[in-house]
Amino acid sequence: MKVVALVQARMGSTRLPNKVMKPVGGVPMIELLLSRLSASREIDRIVVATSTDEHNKPLVEYVRYLGYACEQGSENDVLDRYAEAAKVHGADVVVRITGDCPLVDPELVDECIRGFKAAGVDYYSNINPPTYPDGLDIEVFTGKSLEKAAREARLSFEREHVTPYLRETAFFSRAAMQHSEDLSALRWTVDDPADFIVIEKVFRHFHPRTDFTWLEVHDLQRQQPEIFSINQHTIRNEGATMGKGQKLWKRAKQIIPGGNMLLSKRAEMFLPEQWPAYFSKAKGCKVWDLDGNEYTDMAIMGIGTNTLGYGHPEVDDVVRKTIDNGNMSTFNCPEEVYLAEKLIELHPWADMVRLARSGGEANAIAIRIARAATGKDNVAICGYHGWHDWYLSANLGDYKNLAGHLLPGLEPNGVPQSLRGTVFPFNYNNFEELEALVSLHDIGVIKMEVVRNMGPEDNFLHKVRKLATHRGIVLIFDECTSGFRETFGGLHKKYGVEPDMAMFGKALGNGYAITATIGKRSVMEAAQSTFISSTFWTERIGPTAALKTLEVMERLKSWESITTTGLTIRQGWQKLADKHGLKIDHWGLPSLTGFTFRSYGSLAYKTLITQEMLAKGYIAGNSVYVCIEHTPDVVAGFFDALDPVFGLIRECEDGRDVTSLLKGPVCHAGFKRLN
Repeated sequence: MKVVALVQARMGSTRLPNKVMKPVGGVPMIELLLSRLSASREIDRIVVATSTDEHNKPLVEYVRYLGYACEQGSENDVLDRYAEAAKVHGADVVVRITGDCPLVDPELVDECIRGFKAAGVDYYSNINPPTYPDGLDIEVFTGKSLEKAAREARLSFEREHVTPYLRETAFFSRAAMQHSEDLSALRWTVDDPADFIVIEKVFRHFHPRTDFTWLEVHDLQRQQPEIFSINQHTIRNEGATMGKGQKLWKRAKQIIPGGNMLLSKRAEMFLPEQWPAYFSKAKGCKVWDLDGNEYTDMAIMGIGTNTLGYGHPEVDDVVRKTIDNGNMSTFNCPEEVYLAEKLIELHPWADMVRLARSGGEANAIAIRIARAATGKDNVAICGYHGWHDWYLSANLGDYKNLAGHLLPGLEPNGVPQSLRGTVFPFNYNNFEELEALVSLHDIGVIKMEVVRNMGPEDNFLHKVRKLATHRGIVLIFDECTSGFRETFGGLHKKYGVEPDMAMFGKALGNGYAITATIGKRSVMEAAQSTFISSTFWTERIGPTAALKTLEVMERLKSWESITTTGLTIRQGWQKLADKHGLKIDHWGLPSLTGFTFRSYGSLAYKTLITQEMLAKGYIAGNSVYVCIEHTPDVVAGFFDALDPVFGLIRECEDGRDVTSLLKGPVCHAGFKRLN
C-alpha cells in the first residue's frame, strides 16, 4: 500500500496570516514541519495540499524548491482538494497532517500508521477522543474512503474540514490510538500570535536540533511551564466551530486596542464569542458575513447611518462618478457650497455652515466656535456628545457626572486635569437644575440633544431657549443622531425651537462620512478667530453623497416612512410582551426604537434574543434603527421569528436558568438612555 502524507496548508489564515511561511529561528515553519515529517519510516511520499488562491504562490514555490510535491485545489472545498491530491499521487493510504503543527512527531505518525494497518479499518486517528497535545493530531484513512467522502458529503462543514464525514457517519469503520495520560489540554499548535510565540520558544530551546521528540517537548513543559503559559487558555480546535469573522475579531484584539474603532460595534456588545463581527457585503437591510451567511439587519443599521438602506443605488452612483472624476485636488470641491446652501434652506434661522466627517469632530467644532463667540469656557451639557477631551472632562473629579449620559463608571484617563470644572451635566426636563448651573458657573454654552428618549415636558425646550437668550448663552442642539428622522432636517423643527447652532451626522450621507455644523452668522463667524481646519474635510465624496441623500429623502419623505415603521415595530414588541406576560419599557425616537425587559435578567435576555435570532438569519437585539428597506413583509417575518424567543424568556421568568440557554457570556451593557 502506498502511504501518502497530505499536509494541509495555505497562506490565508484568518487569525494569523501567512503563518506557514513565518520564520522560526530564520526557517519557515512549513520547512520545519516537512523536515520533521520526512523522518517517518512508514510514509512513502509527502505532498502539500494548498488552494489555487494566488496568495499561496510563495508557499507553492517554496515547497517545490525544497523538493516536495505541492498540489493546488479548491480554496473552500478542502475535502475535494484532498481527494484530488490523493488521486494524483495514487494514495492507497492517506495521512492527514495540518500545516499549523510544526511539532509533528515522525515516530508518533509511524505508530499511528501501524495502528491503522493492524486495525484494518477505514479511518484511524489519535484525536477521537483526543489524548495527545493539540498540535500532534494525526488521521489515517484509506484512499477509497476519501473518494467516497468526496462524492457523498453535502454539508459545507464536512467539505471544509475534510474528515467529519469519515468520523461521524455510519459508512466507515473506525479505531483510535490513545495515550495512557490525557494531555489534550496542552496546546502546541499554531492558530494565532500567542501560539506562534510558544513554538518559537520551543525551537529556540532545542536549537540547533530540530529532531527533538514530542516527549522531550512534554518534559520541557513540565520543567519550564512559563514557556507555554501564554496560549493555554485557548480552547482546543475552536477554529473548527468559529466563523471567519470570529477568527478575525480574535486577531484584531491583539493589534487594535478594544478590537475596533467604535465601541458600539464591538462583538462583546452583541454576542461575545459568537458574533460574526465583520461584513463582506451590505445591501438594503441585508448584511453578509465573511462566511457568506445572509442576515436581515433588525438592529442598529450601521449605528443609524443608513435610513435609505445599505448601498442605495442613487447615492452609490453619484459616489462612483465622483471617484471617476477625482475625490481630492488642490482646488475645493463645489459640492461643499451646494450642501451648505441646502442645509441653510432647510433651516432658515441658520446663516453659515462648517463641514466635517464624523460626529465627534462636529461636536468639537461646535464647542470651539461657541466658546470663541462667547469668550467663556464653561459648558452645560445634556446627552452624549462624543469622545473628545472637552466632553469627557465632565468626569474629572467625579467619574459619576456622565453616568446618566454615557457609560457608568467611565474614567477620563488622558484628559488634562486643567479642563476640570469647565463642563457641567444636567438632566433632561430638569429646567431648575440647568438654571442653577447657569447661575453658579457663568455658563457660556448650553449643548444638548433635542430628544434621545422621552420628549420635552412643561415647555422644557422653550424655557431653555429663553434662558439662553436672556443670559447671552450660545444654545447648541446636537442632532447628529436625531436629524432627518422625524422631520426633513433637525428634530427641533418639530418642537418649534431654534438654536444658535446645530450639528448633523449619521443619516446625512446614508453611510458615507459627512457631518455638518450650522449656525447663526453672529456665532459662526467666530470660527475665523480661532483655528479649525482638516485636510479630509475637503474631500468630495461626503458632500456629494449628502446632496443626493437629501434629494432622495425629500422625494420619498423617508422620515415619515421610518417613523411609521418604528411605531409598528414598537407595537409588535408590546404585543409579544403581552402575549407572553412580560413587562417591557420602550425608549427612543420611533425610528430609533428600543425596549428593555423590566427584569433583573434583562441583559441576559437581550443576549438570548441576539443568539437565537442570529441562528434564524437576523441581526437583532432590543433596538431597531429603522430604514426604508424595513418593509411590512420584513417586519412581519422578524416578529414571526421573535415570538418563540419571547416564549423562552417567559420560561426563564418562571424559573428556567437563562444561562443554560446561552452558548457564551452575557453581552456588555451599552450607552445609558436619557429620561
